[in-house]
Amino acid sequence: MKRTLVLLAALLLLPLAAQAQLTTPAEKSASRTIRGEDLQAHVSFLASDLLEGRGPGTRGDALAQQYIATQFQLLGLKPAGTNGSYLQPLELVGMTGHPKTLSFTSGSSRAELQYHDDFIATSGAQAAEAVLRESELVFVGYGIQAPEYEWDDFKGKDLRGKTLVILNNDPEDDPTLFGGKARLRYGRWDYKYEQAAKTGAAGALIIHTTPSAGYSWQVVQTSWSGEQFELPALGEKPRLQVKGWMTDEATRRVLQLAGRDLDVLRAAAQKRDFQPVPLGVTVSTRFANQVRRRPTANVLGLLPGSDPKLSREVVLYSAHHDHLGLKEDAKPGEDAIYNGAVDNASGVAAMLEVARAFSRLPKAPPRSILFAAVAAEEQGLLGSQYLAEHLPVPPGRVAANINIDGLNIHGRTRDVTVIGLGKSSLDSVLVAMVRAQGRIVKADQLPDRGFFYRSDQFNFARLGVPAAYFSSGMDFIGRPPGWGKERREKWEAQHYHQPSDELTPDWDFSGAVEDVQLFFLLGANVARTRELPRWNKGDEFEAPRLQALEDLKSQGAR
Repeated sequence: MKRTLVLLAALLLLPLAAQAQLTTPAEKSASRTIRGEDLQAHVSFLASDLLEGRGPGTRGDALAQQYIATQFQLLGLKPAGTNGSYLQPLELVGMTGHPKTLSFTSGSSRAELQYHDDFIATSGAQAAEAVLRESELVFVGYGIQAPEYEWDDFKGKDLRGKTLVILNNDPEDDPTLFGGKARLRYGRWDYKYEQAAKTGAAGALIIHTTPSAGYSWQVVQTSWSGEQFELPALGEKPRLQVKGWMTDEATRRVLQLAGRDLDVLRAAAQKRDFQPVPLGVTVSTRFANQVRRRPTANVLGLLPGSDPKLSREVVLYSAHHDHLGLKEDAKPGEDAIYNGAVDNASGVAAMLEVARAFSRLPKAPPRSILFAAVAAEEQGLLGSQYLAEHLPVPPGRVAANINIDGLNIHGRTRDVTVIGLGKSSLDSVLVAMVRAQGRIVKADQLPDRGFFYRSDQFNFARLGVPAAYFSSGMDFIGRPPGWGKERREKWEAQHYHQPSDELTPDWDFSGAVEDVQLFFLLGANVARTRELPRWNKGDEFEAPRLQALEDLKSQGAR
């Protein structure tokens, strides 16, 4: 945090003369054509009931893809998908099935947890049945192996066939470890399941609390119920039989069978010398799992660059077009459509209007611009993972990724929140641009949520691509102090991943327009600046970037 504040202070001291070089007159003119009415029009269609929540592999999903492809065509973008089309098809494996109960036994004592209220779980294997047969429970702390922090929660113990009980997030007592209060990749649920599978475990159950997850149990219930999707399993990659979540209260009931206290276990897990704790409790369950293949697609449009050499490189814009589809257990008369208006019809709308602004430039920028509306983000960043594995150019030729996931719908702000501030050279450009708007940049104001690792830019960053991910701030013009944070928390509690995430008459796009202008101007700057953006020295993604650039040199392709 100290390093970030020092960097931010230095960036804010950039002279006005340097700021003037950040944008060209043509770029400024194009940015002024971005209008709230146009953003609203895209959201109105993409989040309409007609698209039935844009669940992966559904009719609404296909309609969203076709709408975006048509918009790309109208803007004159070249098809960058498969076989000369705008679509990059990918196949998902959909799995429908969950245990009704989890049965825990210790000697003659038993406890039974009920699906939905106590736990949420799905199959971890792409198979017709998932089974846990008296699998021994082992508490493994945070389930983290991080050599750079000399941290290993598994300590080489044989965990084959066991079911692991895992704390959410990462240790935060020591500010020198794991970013302190800031959540890193190690705090993500998908990382924990992957690590559990690598040990040969049969199951993994993450303990949910609202502070450790950054969202309520209701979000787990909606996000993890119904059909769950993965990319097709390849090779002999280890798989869990069951992966799931338990509430804090339900976990305490299970631990009573073992004579253990969750608070004591949680305290022990904060230290490097933590050892896995066999609980003397077994868990059993068995359930059918319907497995089917479902088609979806990323939508890719390319604005070719004007420079013969630099046009081989691309600035990549991304925004996910999917959402959660239909609520399967909706009661008669209940709203059953997860419209996903903010998340992420608004982000797609922003990307389309950025593309429109580029189309209004008198000449294309030197570098090419690739626009990617990616699929299945809500299922674990699957569309962007597929795109990262099948990029139309080598990773070393992707100058930067600018990812858009949700817009501000509450009005203008005095600040802009940059997720991952201090990670790359993109910061200096963005800070100066924000200052030119009369606003200020703030670092992630909710660092414990781990937002940098929760959206599509993460998959491109893992390849070494410098990524910019930012959103409006919380200091709203004309509102009292604290109003923005209050609105944010209220929206997350009432509307995040709920059917009520809809376009309503009270949306105020004035702040969104300013943010979308930044998305455009930042990409335009990168597209015409000869020097490539870079990760800051020592950043976790610096090594793959250097390797990607070295690969280009070794192939004689740079």
